[in-house]
Amino acid sequence: MTDEKTATFLVTSADDGSAVLSDVRDAQVHTLSENPGVEAGDVLEATVAPDPPMNVTYSVVEVAERKRIPVTATDESPTRQAAELADGLAVGDLETTERAGVGEVHVLRVPEGGVADAVEAVRTDDQTVARAARIGVERVEIRSGEDFVSVRYLP
Repeated sequence: MTDEKTATFLVTSADDGSAVLSDVRDAQVHTLSENPGVEAGDVLEATVAPDPPMNVTYSVVEVAERKRIPVTATDESPTRQAAELADGLAVGDLETTERAGVGEVHVLRVPEGGVADAVEAVRTDDQTVARAARIGVERVEIRSGEDFVSVRYLP
């Protein structure tokens, strides 16, 4: 029996000596005993295995894919669908809908004057990239309205 785990991981931190991976499905954290050349923000389709004898740290057995998922804020106007979803939301509420084809759109109603802070929070949050990896998309685009933020998870 093997304790290997194959999953999609987000590299949450990395330095010359080690790295920390988070499974995007179950959020389990795996500290690597060596850095196999990854950087914080990388998304890996990989297999890891615990290091004997204590099984506290892990080693990468195989990397099937390594990529970056860009998260960008754009000046483009939100779609009509996003604006309609925002109209029915109270401040702090989130609505999620599937895109036609692949991906999702998340709409968050924010307090007056809070749009810029919300856009920056979404853009820099590791969980935005983790969610994109979990959904299986290639990029994330953030658009904003007067009192809401639209996060588009795109193929």
